[in-house]
Amino acid sequence: MLRNILLWLRIIRPQTLFASLVPVLIAVLVVANHGFNVNVLTATTTAFCALALQILSNLINDYYDFVRGTDRAGRAGFRRALAEGEVSARSMLVACFTAAGVACLLGLYLIYIGGLAILLIGLSALLFAWLYTATSHSLSYLGIADIFVFLYYGVIASTGTAFLLLVSEGFTPYVMATLQAAFFAGGVSGLISMCVLFINNLRDIDSDREAGKRTLPVRFGKPAAHIMMLIIVLLMPLFAWLAFGLTPAMLIVVPAFALWVKVTKAQGAEYNRCLVMAGLNNVVFLGLSLL
Repeated sequence: MLRNILLWLRIIRPQTLFASLVPVLIAVLVVANHGFNVNVLTATTTAFCALALQILSNLINDYYDFVRGTDRAGRAGFRRALAEGEVSARSMLVACFTAAGVACLLGLYLIYIGGLAILLIGLSALLFAWLYTATSHSLSYLGIADIFVFLYYGVIASTGTAFLLLVSEGFTPYVMATLQAAFFAGGVSGLISMCVLFINNLRDIDSDREAGKRTLPVRFGKPAAHIMMLIIVLLMPLFAWLAFGLTPAMLIVVPAFALWVKVTKAQGAEYNRCLVMAGLNNVVFLGLSLL
């Protein structure tokens, strides 16, 4: 039983979940900093809904990458349970529907609070989770997933959370200064998540090319991908300044730049350590924002 629990804990990729959690928490911080009360139930429900959606996306990604032959046993990346034969395809599908069900149930409360705007965000998030890998023209195979990662693990998550918190306390949603700050704060998290995706795609460039997965590194090569990632890193302090002003949050560029240097020199399994570091940058940004 314990072994099975640990297996599924690994399958949902807990090391990636900061990507969905931090934009929600950073929006909570922005709302509090702007002098508004934070509804704990709304904030908690939003956080768990975001986690459920990311877990769903991870599971769908595992399933369809296995079906397409992109994931194979002994891959350079983190072990994938389906490719290694540790779980069946049917079990993975059941897990996908379970995660989707949890997200929908939590989303019903958020829709009750936020109305049509939150319904549209929720439906589009579910669609994104499916389109990321599932179709013959999936976002990850077309090389445009980076844009959607920035949106859904960044500005949409943070601005949507701020909107919910303002509405749940009876304030008009048109508190533009607060929503604007939440947008840019979430943008930093979105940029960090884009770095995570770049590292993942740099590591898998050869297998992705063979599988017809046209990520940005596959399309333009490693040197161009390194330059694009550097631009993303240099945008982080700008977004942090627009969100919080001249504060320690801008220092996120320091660990992000150090990570970029490490990525430019990485080979094979070294990218996995870079992925962990990239995910932790979200936690570092949250910590710096609290200072």
